[in-house]
Order: sequence, then C-alpha cells, then structure tokens
Amino acid sequence: MGKKVTVVGAGFYGSTTAQRLAEYDIFDTVVITDIVDGKPEGLALDINQSRPIEGFETLVVGKTTGADGAGYEVIAGSDVVVITAGLPRKPGMSRMDLLETNAKIVRQVSEQVARHAPDAVVIVVSNPLDEMTAMAQLATGFPRNRVLGQAGMLDTARFSHFVAEALSVPVGTVRTLTLGSHGDTMVPVPSRSTVNGKPLREVMPAEQIEELVVRTRNGGAEVVALLKTGSAYYAPSAAAARMARAVAQDSGEVMPVCAWVDGDYGISGVYLGVEAELGAQGVRRIVQTELDADELTALKAAAEAVRAKQGDVADL
Repeated sequence: MGKKVTVVGAGFYGSTTAQRLAEYDIFDTVVITDIVDGKPEGLALDINQSRPIEGFETLVVGKTTGADGAGYEVIAGSDVVVITAGLPRKPGMSRMDLLETNAKIVRQVSEQVARHAPDAVVIVVSNPLDEMTAMAQLATGFPRNRVLGQAGMLDTARFSHFVAEALSVPVGTVRTLTLGSHGDTMVPVPSRSTVNGKPLREVMPAEQIEELVVRTRNGGAEVVALLKTGSAYYAPSAAAARMARAVAQDSGEVMPVCAWVDGDYGISGVYLGVEAELGAQGVRRIVQTELDADELTALKAAAEAVRAKQGDVADL
C-alpha cells in the first residue's frame, strides 16, 4: 500500500473515477479536488461512508481548491494524478470547441501538479483529449512518458460493446482495437479485432463493421445528445481508473492510450493513440502492432491532423 492517487475535478467523471479507484482497495488515499466550494469534501464523505458496505479501506479526501493554487498541497506525494477538470461537451459541440477554455484550465492544474506532486504520472481525460495531453506535458515540464491521455481504452470499449451487441455474443469474447486520435481521426483496426478468436471480418460483413466504426467514432456525441446535459462518464471513468491502476501496480499491462510517439510506425514527435505498456513511470514503451496498409495510412493521417492542433496549444 502506501499509494496515493489524485483526481482533479469532481464532476460526474471525476467523482465516478474516484469511487472506482477507492473500491479497488489498492491505495491508501484517493484525493478528489474541485473549485466548487465544498463539493469534493461532500463527495469524499459520501464515498467514505460506503466503505463498510463495499468493504474497502482506502480513505477518500476531498479538498476545495482556488484558481490561485490554494488547497493543492493536499495532492503532495501522489503517485498518479488524473486530470478531469474542464467543461464537458454540450449537444452539437465538437471536442475541438472546448479547446481554448479547457486549455487554460488544464494549464493551471498542470502547473499545480508540477509544484506539489513532481513525481506523479499524469493521466489526462479533459477534451479535446490529444491536445490537452500535449498541454499537460508542456505545462508540467514532466518527461513525456509520465504524461498520457485516456482515449483508446474508451473507444475500444465502445467498439467492443457495439460488436458484442450486434452479434449477440458475450462482450468477453470480443477483442477490438482503436488507434489514432480521440475524435474524427480515430483509427479502428478491424485487422486486429476478433470474436471468439476469429477475425471480425469473417463474422461480420464489411458494411456493418463500417457502421459500428462510425458509431464508435461518434460514441461520445451519441451519449451527449441523449443526456442533453453533461457527457459520458461511466465508461470513461472505468477506462481512466484501469490506467491509473496499471501505473500504481507497475503492472506492465498493454493498453491503447494517448502517448508520445517518436519513431514508431514511422511517426515522430506527437501525442497519438497507440498501444503502450504501462508501469510506475507511465509509458514504459510503445507496442507497435501489425497494421494493414489502409490502417497505417489512416494512422499517419491522424498523426498529422493532431500534430497541427497540438502545435497550437503551446500558444494558449
């Protein structure tokens, strides 16, 4: 034990992530912070009162923080910091519509993380994801392997769910993969997707795969449109919590994440969705997978689309 994890932002995403992390019962402390006065303290109190029922010992600590950095001393010594702070999408908004607003928030938070938890691995979930991951790395000044983003785990989960639902098979029998960006240039990898060990292309017609790919790419927007206020948080928080657990346990699990790519797939100098081996220092290594020609072309196109936007965040 002796482990500490912080979740910055106590909205639905942050609070659900904190709950999942606490229920793993592998941390001494889960810290949750927010700028809304009293909200993180109230959530912490509520989650702590579930401990006798759910049977976990992890203590949740809530702390209201100020834009000036007041209260951030509570995160000192965190092994992992999950940044969920920022505005969620509203119906009709793209992830990119949030760029300027959330860049300011993520920059402020990242500077406080660097000050108070200089050894932490940072997992970014704020949108637009790829750009905010780049922003967090710039603002913390941390080595790039210690700053990563949550995207591929969620997109892959959505894709797998849609495949399982369409074929009426247990979700545990489906393996899918998505790479690229979190958004319009998401690159699904049907060549690496299987159902009961059989290639997806053998059990589902190409046009149906394409339909599910499009639905996966728009997975967040579909939830936003139905909810009308707020955005997805159950599946996203599950993904972020699993990533934080892999780091905390130095597990070496291979997961699709937003990581710094420098040479893999012939792509260099950009944060991009790839498979990576996770451990105590964040990304141990990028795991390069066999892609067919179309998939590789799409991944390179995604890298260039994201690169242009990541170049812009330095000025925000």
